[in-house]
Amino acid sequence: MRLLRCGAQDKVNSSIYVIGHKNPDTDSICSAIAYASLKRELTGGDYVAARAGRLNEETKYVLEKFGVCAPDFLPNVSLQVRDMDINRATGISGETSIKDAWRMMREHNMRTMPIVRDGQLEGLITTGDIAKSYMDVHDSRILAKAQTPYANIIKTLDGVLVCGDAKTRFTQGKVTIAASGIDVMENFIEAGDLVILGNRYEAQLCAIDLSASCLVVCKDSKVPSAVKKIAEEKDIVIISTPHDAFTVARLINQSVPVRFFMSCENLTTFEEDELVDDIRETMAKKRYRDFPVLDETGRFVGLISRRRLLSAHKKKVILVDHNERSQAVDGVGDAEILEIIDHHRIGSMETMDPVFFRNQPLGATATIIAQIYEENGCQMDKTTAQLLCAAIISDTLMFRSPTCTPLDKSTCEKLAQRAGIEIETLAREMFEAGSKLGEKTAREICALDFKIFSAGDDKFGASQINSLDPGELAQIKAKVAPVLEDLRREKELPLMLFMLTDVAGERTELLYTGERSCEVVAGAFGLAAEELPGMEARAEERAVMLPDVISRKKQLVPVIAAAMMTLRRDD
Repeated sequence: MRLLRCGAQDKVNSSIYVIGHKNPDTDSICSAIAYASLKRELTGGDYVAARAGRLNEETKYVLEKFGVCAPDFLPNVSLQVRDMDINRATGISGETSIKDAWRMMREHNMRTMPIVRDGQLEGLITTGDIAKSYMDVHDSRILAKAQTPYANIIKTLDGVLVCGDAKTRFTQGKVTIAASGIDVMENFIEAGDLVILGNRYEAQLCAIDLSASCLVVCKDSKVPSAVKKIAEEKDIVIISTPHDAFTVARLINQSVPVRFFMSCENLTTFEEDELVDDIRETMAKKRYRDFPVLDETGRFVGLISRRRLLSAHKKKVILVDHNERSQAVDGVGDAEILEIIDHHRIGSMETMDPVFFRNQPLGATATIIAQIYEENGCQMDKTTAQLLCAAIISDTLMFRSPTCTPLDKSTCEKLAQRAGIEIETLAREMFEAGSKLGEKTAREICALDFKIFSAGDDKFGASQINSLDPGELAQIKAKVAPVLEDLRREKELPLMLFMLTDVAGERTELLYTGERSCEVVAGAFGLAAEELPGMEARAEERAVMLPDVISRKKQLVPVIAAAMMTLRRDD
């Protein structure tokens, strides 16, 4: 299964996702593909067809037959970390000096700087860490403890290298100032020390004799060639700086590499795919200003802050073939809904802003999509015609469904002519593919075309399988009936229904389960409740044959919803 990563590759929220309902059917998938294509043609925008669930066997057959790739899976449209305004800082090397880090943070108005190596986050340094390094550290040996590169020292002091290797490091000893006579210098200069001094020839030689590892000569004072020669022989580094001794002493600790002061343990990091709702509490508890963001491979992406939660960009979606929140992709409440194209009853979907809502009492959403092509004068390619034709055949059960209108039939016939399709042959192939469920588990079969519907304050679930073979429907019944009650309990629904629809015979055997399911079904179809098997009966016995009932949308959902609400009122 391919997973659609929203906003990937720096295309945050540029895509508009055209998506059908969960457990999508052929009409939902084909309509999304066709409408996304039309919107791209009309606007030039980045419209992407997506799906909110697994494909059923019929839809797989249709896509494979016409050589179309399945839309990628979009499991959630809730706000993710990647939808926030991420400060995509590249980070700095751990060898960067404190001074350079401070300069860059000021230039970019940053309070936190990431330390990165080969794309991996090593640590963080904050303005507070830098202040502490400058104000609270009084250790004269800190440069050695930090293994400070001489290149850092040279740059920090605006100096030049007189002799030695700038690629090496100051690794032992302390930092000291040779402001006294040479007789006193012997008492405090130790082997390996970094000595700050002036232009006194004898002091420079004395520091060398005492095995100092580095001399910092102030005020651009001249270093005699004899001193330079001896220093080179002993691998001693000499740096010349324009600053005086006081300034050098004040600046030199700023050459320490940031890795010495960075925080690197127990860092709070987030991944791009994490939901904003999941990280909100963590961000509130941690008193950090900035939090690192990593991609799915663990590479550093950038920084986010609490204030950036307010500027997160909602994903943009167009919903097709549904308008019930319970059937929509997870997180739809966080998304910006731009359009709804549907042919079902008006459901529970609410939007923050006005949207384009097109709802027509037709047998298939695909019929509406075909209309929109025609209304805009857009020439439909053969593949799109094939998909929309298959979608209408599927949703109208080849014109047998009571939801089918003359417009559905005429539209399907026009599409079939353009697509080179023989309608009855394609219908037979599709229905046969859709009912071949031998390898699927009972739970998988129940989930293929499962939807949740509202009935006032209550909800109920309904699945449907269509077939031209009554024998095959009997096998499916034997498989799914024993698990239906378990699924109802898991989904916490008062009523669960399963339609086994014989397309050729134009009838449906309805399986039902739930505490008062017998009363609801009886009330919906004008039957005597005492004549229907109740919950005490075996699972496969809790069923009723309904002649001339084949449409879930028109013949099942409205009457079941009405019966449930009537039952509640009577109570």
